[in-house]
Amino acid sequence: MTGSGRPPRKIIHVDMDAFYASVEQRDDPLLKGRPVAVGGGHRGVVAAASYEARKFGVHSALPSATAKRRCPELVFVKPRFDAYRAVSQQIRGIFAAYTDLIEPLSLDEAYLDVSEDRLGLGSARAIAADIRRRIADETGLTASAGVSYCKFIAKLASDHRKPDGLTVITPERGPEFVASLPVARFHGIGPVTAARMERLGIVTGADLRAWPLPALEAEFGSSGQWYWRIAQGIDEREVKPDRPYKSVSAERTFDEDLRDADELEAQLARIAGYAWDRITRAEVHGRTITLKVKFADFTQITRSKSFAALVSSEGDFAAAGQALLKALHPLTKGIRLLGLGLHNLEQADGLAPLQLGLEI
Repeated sequence: MTGSGRPPRKIIHVDMDAFYASVEQRDDPLLKGRPVAVGGGHRGVVAAASYEARKFGVHSALPSATAKRRCPELVFVKPRFDAYRAVSQQIRGIFAAYTDLIEPLSLDEAYLDVSEDRLGLGSARAIAADIRRRIADETGLTASAGVSYCKFIAKLASDHRKPDGLTVITPERGPEFVASLPVARFHGIGPVTAARMERLGIVTGADLRAWPLPALEAEFGSSGQWYWRIAQGIDEREVKPDRPYKSVSAERTFDEDLRDADELEAQLARIAGYAWDRITRAEVHGRTITLKVKFADFTQITRSKSFAALVSSEGDFAAAGQALLKALHPLTKGIRLLGLGLHNLEQADGLAPLQLGLEI
């Protein structure tokens, strides 16, 4: 189902498997097969966990002390963002052989529109399989891929058989695939909204589909229309390659509301890394850094700092964000989302810029 008369798009969502941890295991043979956590430290939090660690309940944003209690054999390694970015660029080079329509979401995932079969491989499934093969051959890492007619379902599909999986959802199967899944797995529905839906009897996509549009709009406001459309398997968003920006940002919604200063600092450092990667690839410079904060009660604030000179390094960008965050303490309520962005950008080509946000 596409919601229009045009032929369905062919979209692939590629998601690297436990990316940071997998790079560490690849580069250090002593880590292969062992539970690994990237990040941590005495009072830090886990930035990423290998699949061996995830079996013990270790996951990102988990305090390192808790992670160690859950998995006494856990090995902590310091993050190497330069290495992760280098591998990410290598993977994007592979994508470019198949299509120019590439929309990166972060270092380890991207949407590709392969409606045009550039290499004559015969199907989107075959293209996804070839991309996964090349990633494995050229980087020594595995990727999962979802193939479908829209971005929303392609992203759900890439998570369906992780790790190292490939799932294809045709237009005919789309609505029923969505109906079979818990709404808590839907991109854009965070833990708080999922809990609210559960109180209303909405646990699965099928439950969501049973609600008429007016009822969803009455309950969820402007988001109600989006929920109604995805419940029907409708998502007409295009894959948008990088274009000139008026701002570049990254943000993350947490599984649990955070208040601890060390946890928030570690999360913002990770978000800053994602944002700076996008800034670097966009080849832009800016003077204003903006911190976005959404609290547990869904109230939202922004805090900004402008500089006379252009922000030219990731260290300066991250440090300014941390200073803005530190000024908010002590917190009176938990934080469910953090974002960090660069604004007042300079465009060398003089094109009218647009705003780009990145959810991670």
